Amino acid sequence: MEEIKIKYLVDGIDELRYVDGKSDWIDLHAAETVTLRAGEFRLIPLGVAIALPEGYEAHLVPRSSTFKNYGILQTNSMGVVDCTYRGEGDQWRMPVYATRDVTIEKNARICQFRIERNQPRLRFVRVEHLDGPDRGGFGSTGK
Repeated sequence: MEEIKIKYLVDGIDELRYVDGKSDWIDLHAAETVTLRAGEFRLIPLGVAIALPEGYEAHLVPRSSTFKNYGILQTNSMGVVDCTYRGEGDQWRMPVYATRDVTIEKNARICQFRIERNQPRLRFVRVEHLDGPDRGGFGSTGK
């Protein structure tokens, strides 16, 4: 099992852990209480700096209940943290846009992440025709 070095930058938030039996994603918590007005953008601090191993990246997304509970949208849809963002001051943050007035309490679970290997180097080759079935384009089931 690989080890990941993590520095907690604030007291009073839960330590990272898997949600046993439910998912292999890991929840992240708001590192402070944040009040947002509808239409406001904010980088919500998550209270951790993580040294990902070389060749890995983290994918950060909202929890499935985040919009329902808080009315916030992650502005970049999915955050990608690469292994070079690994210093003492490299606190992870969630960029959000508020659709309604809301207060998010410190330690609220607002997003989650998983760690993935980096995509291998690929070579793109131009061709005249592709062999796969033509399903009819975006959003089509082929029927």
